[in-house]
This record gives sequence, structure tokens and C-alpha cells, in this order.
Amino acid sequence: MEITKAVFVTSAVSNDGIPNEDHLPEFMFCGRSNVGKSSFINALVRQKNLARTSQNPGKTQTLNIFLCNDSFYLVDVPGYGYARVSKSIKEKFGKMIEEYVTKREELKMTFLLVDFRHKPTEDDILMYNFLKYYNLPVTVIATKSDKVKNMDRKKNKEKIKETLNLSAEDSFIVTSSENNEGINLVREKISNYL
Repeated sequence: MEITKAVFVTSAVSNDGIPNEDHLPEFMFCGRSNVGKSSFINALVRQKNLARTSQNPGKTQTLNIFLCNDSFYLVDVPGYGYARVSKSIKEKFGKMIEEYVTKREELKMTFLLVDFRHKPTEDDILMYNFLKYYNLPVTVIATKSDKVKNMDRKKNKEKIKETLNLSAEDSFIVTSSENNEGINLVREKISNYL
């Protein structure tokens, strides 16, 4: 599937702020701060600046909604695990994401982004278990593969799957926003659902 049209619709701090009168399917992208979510979304839709990227972790502080091909939404949620974000803001993010995940009927699939270079963090494990608790289909996307040596790829893949205790029905896709590795596989995943 090609994403030929992608537009930013709105930023929301709760489900009430998400316009979806047509009840189109929604696909959520989550991951820790600085994992490369914005770069990944831009690569997915083949636009350089649709999702705003930043060198500073913790930039996304709202649910950012993008309409693609007039037929589905991508939802970028705030990153987790950034130490410099205050406890009250972390709680606010947590409640925002929990409300979205637990009460949004249009949410059809979640994509959990983890850094391919590193073992998943405690926060990554908590997020994966949280999504599984609510019986959501999860595709784990390992980002920044262009920064991993070929000889380390198999070991890193196994380490991530093992640390998350990835279930058999969940997918694992290695990606790079730099060279587009795996990006088509993610598009296919969305297309298969649609």
C-alpha cells in the first residue's frame, strides 16, 4: 500500500479532541522519548516534516493525529521514560494514553517502537505488557537499524524479543528511517488490516 496523502489533523489531550465522525480505523505509535517516532512516521508517509522531529526528548506532549489516504488515522502519542519531564506531566501523559487505549473503539493496532541498538527498558516492557493486558495487537518496530552492525543484528533481535517476552501472535519488524528498511512491511501491516 502506498500512502499518497497524509495531513496533520489536530493535537488532542483527550479522546474528546479527536475528530473521527466516520469512525475510520486508527493506528497508534508509541515508544520511549527519542526512539525516533516522528522520523519513523515521516518515513512511513514519505514526507520530511509531517511529524515534527526534535533533538530534545519529550517534545511530543499531546496525541497528534494524522489522516492518511482519507481512510485511516495515525496517532502519535507522547514518548515515555524521559527523566527531565516532571512527575505531574508523566502522570498526565499516562492518563491520556490509558484513556486513548482503553476507550477508543477506533484503535485497531498498536506499534511499539524500540531502539534496535539497545535492550528494551523497563518502560518498554511496561508499555508492551499494558497493551497486551488490553488485548491489543502489537507490532514491535525496532528503529535505527542503520546504526547496528550486521554481525549484531541477530543477537539484538533475539534480545529484544526475549526481554519483551514477545508473544507468537505479535509481529517484529526491523526498520530504519534513514534507508527505509522495513518501512514497506509496516505499510503492508496497515494495509492488511484495512
